[in-house]
Amino acid sequence: MKTLSLSSFGLVLAPLSLLASSSVFAHDSCNIELDAGIKISKQAIEFFQGDEEDRTSLYKIVNNETLYVNGKQISLTSGQQSLVTEYSTSIRAVVPEVKNIALEGIDLAVDGVNLAFNELLGEGNSVGEDLTFELGKLRKELDARFSTDGGFYIDENGMDIDEVFGEEFETRIEQVVEEAVMHSMGSILVAVGQELLFSGGDMDSFETRMESFGHQIEHEMETRAEEIEEKAQELCHSVVKIDRLEEQLKAEISELEDFDILVVDNDYHDNI
Repeated sequence: MKTLSLSSFGLVLAPLSLLASSSVFAHDSCNIELDAGIKISKQAIEFFQGDEEDRTSLYKIVNNETLYVNGKQISLTSGQQSLVTEYSTSIRAVVPEVKNIALEGIDLAVDGVNLAFNELLGEGNSVGEDLTFELGKLRKELDARFSTDGGFYIDENGMDIDEVFGEEFETRIEQVVEEAVMHSMGSILVAVGQELLFSGGDMDSFETRMESFGHQIEHEMETRAEEIEEKAQELCHSVVKIDRLEEQLKAEISELEDFDILVVDNDYHDNI
């Protein structure tokens, strides 16, 4: 008696792991480090040491134009003012870039989930609905995190990219998928049994169809993931631009010469 191989079913689910892969988001395009905390609100961008509850302000830019260093307002020439404004607005522009990449990653996961389980269990299945709901909660969390309405905050250890795009992000999506699959294993096995029954017990035919669909969804997900990687590359370009503006600020404004908040890998600098 031939035993049903679950490898074909795995090919349908395997592409979902691609959605959570850190390579989609945190590839080695550029290595970014922050040497201070940063808080971005509607009114100001502030760099500081310490945590959000007990912090020492290094410098801040209010309304994209007024510079304070160690709590004192700095008088600026027109050239210096232009640099400060460009620096501040460039930092603000990066936040939605990061946010959009994160949200597109979640949307990719939702689409992949529905493609996979709709093929196996039919439209409107509970597994896909549960996963879409859980991933939607994660999407709302990320959306809120990258909002400057309530203040966008990164501690002095710098942005934890792994928390947003890397292993923790991957683990959270994997847990959502695994829990939904485990809770619905009965429904999945029934669906597999029905597929075999309708195909007259032809396991080879069923496996072939699942394998074909698995390769199809994998190709589609990889293509969309590559588009997200391209946007991540553009984000790196934006960060390099900010790093270069910071170097200009340090050269032009003596009060800032000792601060080196943003550090980007020199090798990546050379390729821009």
